[in-house]
Amino acid sequence: MANVYRISFFNQGKIYELYAESVHQSEMYGFVVVEGLLFDHHQTLLIDPSEEKLRDEFKGVNRTLVPMHAVLRVDEVEQKGTSKIVDPDGKSNVTPFPTNFYTPGRNRDT
Repeated sequence: MANVYRISFFNQGKIYELYAESVHQSEMYGFVVVEGLLFDHHQTLLIDPSEEKLRDEFKGVNRTLVPMHAVLRVDEVEQKGTSKIVDPDGKSNVTPFPTNFYTPGRNRDT
């Protein structure tokens, strides 16, 4: 049985939850590689609009690089669930890391 990973990360003020075949550290410093995105191929009349939006957003993407500080959690799961986009509403127990803790090109020796 192939590995399935659930990755949750912040993107544009929302929490994305995706399922993928592979998640690993990128050779590019500060990024996590998410490969083999898994989406349902609906054979019923009920379609989840959130998953449909994600499928459209990542259409044609072989792998995506997520900034390490945006990643909330990576879980290895037994089976794929429904990918979704969630609005953090203040009732969540998830708190984002500061998004601008690293400033590239800044001279720290002076």
